[in-house]
Formats: sequence, C-alpha cells, structure tokens
Amino acid sequence: MRIAVVGSGYVGLIAAVCFAELGHAVICVDNDTEKVAALQAGQVPIFEERLPELLARHRGEGLQFSTDLHLAARQSEVIFIAVGTPQAANGEADLSYVEACAREITAELDEYKVVVEKSTVPVLTNQWIRRTLRFNGAIDENYDVVSNPEFLREGTAIEDFLYPDRIVVGADSERARAVLRRVYQPLIDGSYYSLPSCVPGPRDLTSGARYMETSARSAELIKHASNAFLALKISFINAVSNICELVGTDVQEVSAGIGADFRIGSRFLNAGIGYGGSCFPKDVRAFYKIAESVGYDFDLLQAVEEINEAQKLSFLKKVRAALWTLKGKRIGVLGLAFKGGTDDIRESPAISIVQSLLAEGCIVSAYDPAAMEKARQTMADHENLRFACDEFDAARGAHALLVVTEWPQFAGLDLQRLRQTMLYPVMIDGRNLFDLNQMASAGFHYYSMGRPVTEPKLAPRMDMEYK
Repeated sequence: MRIAVVGSGYVGLIAAVCFAELGHAVICVDNDTEKVAALQAGQVPIFEERLPELLARHRGEGLQFSTDLHLAARQSEVIFIAVGTPQAANGEADLSYVEACAREITAELDEYKVVVEKSTVPVLTNQWIRRTLRFNGAIDENYDVVSNPEFLREGTAIEDFLYPDRIVVGADSERARAVLRRVYQPLIDGSYYSLPSCVPGPRDLTSGARYMETSARSAELIKHASNAFLALKISFINAVSNICELVGTDVQEVSAGIGADFRIGSRFLNAGIGYGGSCFPKDVRAFYKIAESVGYDFDLLQAVEEINEAQKLSFLKKVRAALWTLKGKRIGVLGLAFKGGTDDIRESPAISIVQSLLAEGCIVSAYDPAAMEKARQTMADHENLRFACDEFDAARGAHALLVVTEWPQFAGLDLQRLRQTMLYPVMIDGRNLFDLNQMASAGFHYYSMGRPVTEPKLAPRMDMEYK
C-alpha cells in the first residue's frame, strides 16, 4: 500500500521504517529540512536497536523522506499522523500540531483516504480531526479517521512494532477497518514471520499477531489507560519498597512473590528511582486531565505522580546517609538516560538527581553508554560536572558511585577493579542491579532501593588515596 507518515520523531520514524519492512511504499514527512536531509543521507537520529539496519535496508526504495506534506498525502492511500503532542502548561496534551496537520492534508482528500491518528492523543481527538477536515472543505465520503495507538518501548521499539502484544485499531466504519487490515495483513496472518529477511523476535507469531478492532474512542482510551496502569505498577512497587526498608526486608523477594500471581505478572515490578521518559509522565498527567474534563476526579493518578517524585528524594536521602555531608564530595554517576537501551533523557530521574547533586555542591563525573551527547546539549555548563569516558573513569577518586540507569553492562562491572578505583567503597544503587552478598563480599558499603544496607565483609583498605 501507499502510506504517508507525518512526523519523523520517535513514533513516526519507527512506524515508517516498519511499514516499509512489511512491504509498503512509505513516505515519511517532516517540516524540519535538516532532519529530513540527514535521514535521506542515512543518518540515524535516535538510539534504537535494529533501526540503523532497517533504515539502510529500505531507504531510497520502499522508504522515502520528504518535506512536502501535500505531495505525500496526495500520493498515499493511508495517512498516519505521528506528530508531537507535548504537554501544555496545564498538563493537557497540546494538539495544535495534530490540528495543523489535519488542516494541511484536507486539500489532498479528493478521493477516499484513511487518516490515522498514531500520536498519543486524548479521547475525542478522532472526532475533532474529522470536524477539522470537514470545516476545511473535505467531503465526508472521501475520508475516514481511525485511531491506531502505538505501544512501543524505547530501546525495543522495532521489536515491539513487528512482534506486538496487540494491534489496536479504532474505526467507526467497515470501509476504514478493511483498509487497516490490509496495512497490517503481514502481521495479522503471520506471513511476515516466514520471510527469510524478517527481523527475529521474542515470540513465535507465525500464526499471526493479535489484532483488535474497537471504536475510535475506545482505542484512544486504551493507550492512555495502558500507560497510566504501567506507571501505577511502578509507583506501587516503589511504595512497597519503602515499607520493606522500614521493616527490614528485601523488596525483590516481595516483588517475586507478587509477580508470581498470573493475574499480576512480574513486569514493571522492579523497585527503583521512578519512571521517566517521554510517555509515562506526560500520559499520566494527560489522562488525569482527560478524566477531569469529563467530570471524574481520578485522584489515584495524582498519588502515582507523588510517589514517583518522592522516589528521587528518597534516593538522595540515601546518598546523604552514606556520605554525611555532600558539599565538595566527588560523586560518580552511572546513567543519564531515563532507562537502559535508549539515549532519551526526557524527564530522566538520572538527570534530576545529577542536577540536585550539583545544587548541593557535589563534584559529579557522569557516564552513560548512549545519552552523553544529549546530556551535554541539555545540561547547562557547570564547573563541577564532568562527562566521563567510561564507568571506571566516572568512579575514579569518587566518595560514592551512584547507579541511576539500568544498563545491563553496569551489572557486569569488575567490582574489585571498581573498588580499587574509588576513594570510598560506597555504592548507592537506584536500580538494584547487584546482589547484596556479592556487594558485601566485594567490600562495598551498598545502599539500594527497598533492601537492607550491606556492609563490607572485607577488612577496610589501609592504603586509600585519591587516584
């Protein structure tokens, strides 16, 4: 099929590349001329596994990049709107880019096309897009508007698109539903997975991916409700971790027992310093505003946010407990991205913690495998902030080492070398990457989330010196 994807941000670029992988002819449109030129040249703007491979495979053939929205809409049967919906000052989603896109494409609806809202939008956006198209002169018979929310995790987005838990299509006409079935047919019937060139995935979907058809309003609600529920699970286990600390038990044991219940499941039950990124914070606030706008006080979501914010304060309290005073202390920080597997630092708890340490007079050396450049661009120059070249460089001469992003490579560090590199053998782990006995045997004073403080089993070093 001929598909236009409007927006080359995270959602738009992943969708465009994956639709091309499914065999469609795709034009990805953006009004940022420099970004489009970079994509046309094969440059990958985000850190995402398999994206460079698929971009190289389809660029210039099944996948084109353009700044001409009108041409792309004119040539396409299906138009996916994947523009940004940033959070407005009042907590609601800013839908001005969605509206502007709808106005622009109206002139090209001279024959039947399906307009698909792929951006994360509040319920009733579908209705407003249809109304915008009509007010700008589109004939009702020439279009349908469909809601097709994305469920992509940063770091595994390609895998999530091609091996989905579910594909949700919210359409209010059979004509539109039939078109979207054609778009996703290689996943629905499983034919994609039998191709020799298919991207390998985490599950066997040769019998087909789960495909769900709903009303447009239900699809819009499913997206926000899903993200809000996942954020709730994170805040719930973080609240439980605080209770575990107070009674002196291990939250990982408690979490394993909770997650063993098939009705609950173990995913998103890892205690830590809270969620961040471009989705959960924005979507929780937006969903609260949606509920408020229709007359429902969803105060549970306010509690989710409050617990999430409190986790960062709890982590900083651990740093103070480990070091007594913070002013002038040298702190190594492992992680800047909001989670492992991505370079995204939007609403990253790690960034917030670094900024708090700097405000208290600490000297910070930070390292992240992927997010260094974005952190440099975002964080203001500070005389006490240094970006390290690797984990051991960040730890060199440190009074304490903080783990704030769950990169797997951090969990595999040589602990003996790490201890010898540091001034004080103190680690505060905000992601619970290490085993308590392992850290005690390695000679660390080890603080983590929802678990007892571990003291070293080894005799203290007598030759400590700044290195």
